[in-house]
Amino acid sequence: MSDLEIIVPDLPESVANATVARWHKKPGDNVKHDEVLVEIETDKVILEVYAREQGVLETIIEDEGAIVISKQLLGRIYVYDSTSIPEVIQSVEVKTLEYYQAESLEEKNNNILTPDTCCSVSEDDLNSVDIREAVVNSRLTSQYTAKYLVENNRESSVQSDAELKSSTDHRSKKHIPMTRLRQCISERLLKAQNSMATLTTFNEVNMQPIKDFRKKYNEIFEKQHDVRLGFMSFYVKAAVEALKRYPEVNASIDGSDIVYHNYFDISIAISTSRGLVTPVLRDVDISNMGDIEKKIKEFTLKGQANQLTIEDLSGGNFTITNGGVFGSLMSTPIINPPQSAILGMHVIQDRPMAVNNKVEILPMMYLALSYDHRLIDGSDSIKFLIVIKELLEDPTRLLLKI
Repeated sequence: MSDLEIIVPDLPESVANATVARWHKKPGDNVKHDEVLVEIETDKVILEVYAREQGVLETIIEDEGAIVISKQLLGRIYVYDSTSIPEVIQSVEVKTLEYYQAESLEEKNNNILTPDTCCSVSEDDLNSVDIREAVVNSRLTSQYTAKYLVENNRESSVQSDAELKSSTDHRSKKHIPMTRLRQCISERLLKAQNSMATLTTFNEVNMQPIKDFRKKYNEIFEKQHDVRLGFMSFYVKAAVEALKRYPEVNASIDGSDIVYHNYFDISIAISTSRGLVTPVLRDVDISNMGDIEKKIKEFTLKGQANQLTIEDLSGGNFTITNGGVFGSLMSTPIINPPQSAILGMHVIQDRPMAVNNKVEILPMMYLALSYDHRLIDGSDSIKFLIVIKELLEDPTRLLLKI
């Protein structure tokens, strides 16, 4: 029997500190080996801290919302084996504990009171006779104490959630601290707005050729690459060809210097439960469309599970965001510093268009390019967007790179 420390894992060099986002266990709860104990949130990712041994969570030193650094102590686990008595239970000061400690060794090993149960038992004044049946060969929970009270026509002294809700004002409000990711997003957006000469130029593209292309080859593509042929891989490939022709859009400003990048790492915006994140597709100029679609799918699944790493989110010379998946018809995307431009794709919508002096209904989409005018001239930004338009309206040019 011993105490095991729970510590903050090593944070990346670019991350000075982190926030304790969520404890999955409470003091007195059993923990299993490799079970998630606590989530640590940085301004980019969430790190999960696992239990290295089985035991009981003895104490929490840093509560949710606390700012922590690498290797900082978060709490302690009381480690025990199947023949040991978790002495940490002795620190729970409730009347029922006296009964619990008076039971046999076998019962002590198999039955542990959770903190919420101890509180409920104590406040509702249940004695050892009341709970004797419950603690034998089972784990006493607050659900049992509630069941006992109902069966014995007794009312709990703890006010129910419904009663608490009905007693509060219907015009009430609550304050919820911003997550580290949301704070980081806010800071970066303000920095982009205040430190860049941002302009946005627009164009529109006929998506019928892409839709026909996908309809024709999607089944073959999916069999070969085990992933569906989406629109994003076309956007990425078109953007790469445009970036090659207009290197300023792939560059960034560093003080009084312009940094030109001879590689093509493109950030793609993904919506998660924690906010918008931009994982990076690296070296997309030498990646085929199958590899791009697989990587996008991987990032999407990792984002939904809050498993994106610092490496996934670091870097990127240009960003593509697709508000069309949420139904956005047009927007002015905000640049992701230190990048110099961002491409916004939007919803594909059937609209009447003039084609060869005739009106046709076509699936049209607006393009938006926000750019830093300090580095990118207006004429180059317009030509850059026209290149993307032409490539998307004739997908074979993407393959021929013309």
